[in-house]
Amino acid sequence: MPWLSGFRSGAFRFALLLALAFAASAAFLLIVVERSISQYAAAATDGGLRSEAAILQGEDREGGRSNLLRAIALHRRAGGEEAFRYQLTDSTGHLLVNDMGTNAARIGWGSVAVRDDPQEPGANVETLKSLGVFLPDGGVLVVATDTYDIQELRSRLDRFTVMAGVGITLFALIGGYLLGALFMRRLDRVNDAIGRVMAGNVAERLPRIGISREFDLLSSNLNAMLDRIGALMDGLRQVTTDIAHDLRTPLSRLRQQLEATREARDAERYEMSIESAIEQTDEILAIFRALLRIGTLEGGDGRQYFATLDLSDLLGRVTTAHQPVAEDEGKLLIADHEAGLLVDGDAELLAQMMTNLIDNAIRHTPAGSRIVSKLERMDDRIVASISDDGPGIPAEERANVLTRFYRLDRSRNLPGAGLGMSLAAAIAALHRARLELLDNCPGLRVRLTFSRSALTLGRPVSQAG
Repeated sequence: MPWLSGFRSGAFRFALLLALAFAASAAFLLIVVERSISQYAAAATDGGLRSEAAILQGEDREGGRSNLLRAIALHRRAGGEEAFRYQLTDSTGHLLVNDMGTNAARIGWGSVAVRDDPQEPGANVETLKSLGVFLPDGGVLVVATDTYDIQELRSRLDRFTVMAGVGITLFALIGGYLLGALFMRRLDRVNDAIGRVMAGNVAERLPRIGISREFDLLSSNLNAMLDRIGALMDGLRQVTTDIAHDLRTPLSRLRQQLEATREARDAERYEMSIESAIEQTDEILAIFRALLRIGTLEGGDGRQYFATLDLSDLLGRVTTAHQPVAEDEGKLLIADHEAGLLVDGDAELLAQMMTNLIDNAIRHTPAGSRIVSKLERMDDRIVASISDDGPGIPAEERANVLTRFYRLDRSRNLPGAGLGMSLAAAIAALHRARLELLDNCPGLRVRLTFSRSALTLGRPVSQAG
């Protein structure tokens, strides 16, 4: 039944367990208090009996039996509602004073049952605590007092303990049920959302539970996970579409080349066709390797290989290796690197990324262009940039350039598959660095900003091979 779900919830069970523990603790505390009060009251009663007996013994020693009788009469009047009761017998056992209606002449501690009205058979029986002492002449004095107040106090404390335990338990049951029902209603909304996700609605997100910050954080983390899964699925669909469109052309060329090879009649033409087919096959394999590498990097794999490296040295060696290539193309490649800048990362991946950026600058700028590789510390971050004074990239095209297989119209006749910038973006994301395409006025500036978490100081430096 739906109304029983609150009792089955973990919140109800936890509240009930907490209430039972609290009730047990409260009962134990009340028992301790009741025992302490009872012991204190009993000790006070014993002390009163001892004091009264000692005073009357003193009266008997100092003034004799007549003085003792006067003292007893005086104490009766001063006690009010007969705080003490007395029984006095002489050495022969003759009763001189008897407030108890029975013979209680015994030495030491004892108890005496006394009727409220000795003449009435159905009268209440009251239990008195007594103390008997010897007198100098051999008589016996018994002093007694009732324990009704002590018994009543203990009885009330016992009833209060039971009622408090029952009340706390009922309150816990009601509160636990309400809390459990509230939690289950909100959790049902989350389960419904999860069911819709499992049914294929990947755009569905989990609502906030709202019970506590921890549950809301769990919902947020699960939504972030769903966002990540959705992004990966979108990327997979996009890759599938891109492969279907962009690999069709090289595969078609390869097929045409193989058909031409089959029709070749002389050995030289046959050899040239085979070489061309191998080159096109290598180009297709390179595209697949780049796609696999991008997918691996976007999945976050590779951080386990991070080490501290000198980015200044790495970028300096990459720039030096490309300066002759730039000169052959009639372009000038300038290095402006601040020394000793360290980051955590993969030296091979960072070298590949910087190589791709410099290669793009060399390939897509006209002769006479000036290309600058710059590395500097700005505030608490490290910033690397590759800038040129070529034609640049229109602002509306810059985001597209970072996607797979995207190529500007003017670059269609150049070799490549449009994966260089998307690979650079994946490497930057793996290193938690921000990759930006900016206007260099004129030309393009590609800026890479490393976050604080990527910076490091004073640890061993790993160099690229």
